[in-house]
Amino acid sequence: MNKYRRVIKPKDEVVKDDTEIRVTSTGGVSTYVSRAVKVFNELEKSYISITASGNAITKAVTTAEVIKRRLKGLHQITTLKNQDVVDEFEPLEEGLEKVTETRSLACIIIKLSKDSLDTADIGYQAPLDESLVKEADPEELMRPRGGKGEGGGKGKGKGKGKD
Repeated sequence: MNKYRRVIKPKDEVVKDDTEIRVTSTGGVSTYVSRAVKVFNELEKSYISITASGNAITKAVTTAEVIKRRLKGLHQITTLKNQDVVDEFEPLEEGLEKVTETRSLACIIIKLSKDSLDTADIGYQAPLDESLVKEADPEELMRPRGGKGEGGGKGKGKGKGKD
């Protein structure tokens, strides 16, 4: 593939719904949790949909589990899908043809709702027992935490015997 370059396709402009949280592999779980709390409390929506694909699926599941342990009475339906992605490669040298490659990308959609959902759905999970839910103050959940700052440890030090 040294003789080819991937054709960068323009992103589809999809109108994002307030209730949709798109999880990426680079985003932080706490950011997604605070967004979910904002949607449920400030925007007063009854449900959210957490969507992710590829390497971000594990982060989406973690996010959903944290949200379920912070907010009481959330019903869950999980849906798994495969999406075909077509990559096009154009040749860098003359005489070569365009190459297309189709790959299958795993996607997940996790719907969390305050209202009851279809219990017959194969991906349905009932709300957690209230003893497992540690409900926190909404302002506390929306406030970003410390992050990756310099710790309050001993520091680098000055070396041995130097003052």
